[in-house]
Amino acid sequence: MPPLAPLRVYYDGLCPGCRRDRARYERWAGELGESVRWCDVTEHQQTLRDKGVDPQAALLSLHVEEADGTLREGIDAYILLMRRVPRLRPLAWLIGLPGLKPMLRKLYDGWVRRRLTRDGRLP
Repeated sequence: MPPLAPLRVYYDGLCPGCRRDRARYERWAGELGESVRWCDVTEHQQTLRDKGVDPQAALLSLHVEEADGTLREGIDAYILLMRRVPRLRPLAWLIGLPGLKPMLRKLYDGWVRRRLTRDGRLP
């Protein structure tokens, strides 16, 4: 199997749940996870601005940058990551279904807003 193109994942490194999700992903991905570079949004604010992403928007939704510079956001970013890990591929397919994807996006957005509000990080 050819090596996977690298991904850069912009995530909320201050969020305990996000850090746990990252650790779980790395464990499940094994060697496949070596092609993923994890970037804490708070440490890469200027990089995000240079790519046209407001750092506050990056806190509100996971952003993944592909090797060609394409940015995926939200559920599409999760799908891209999940497709790389064999045990997560069925879940990636499921959450990408047209009827389910918009509903999951609303739930995800609401959960992130509540978390950031509770932590005092949402203006």
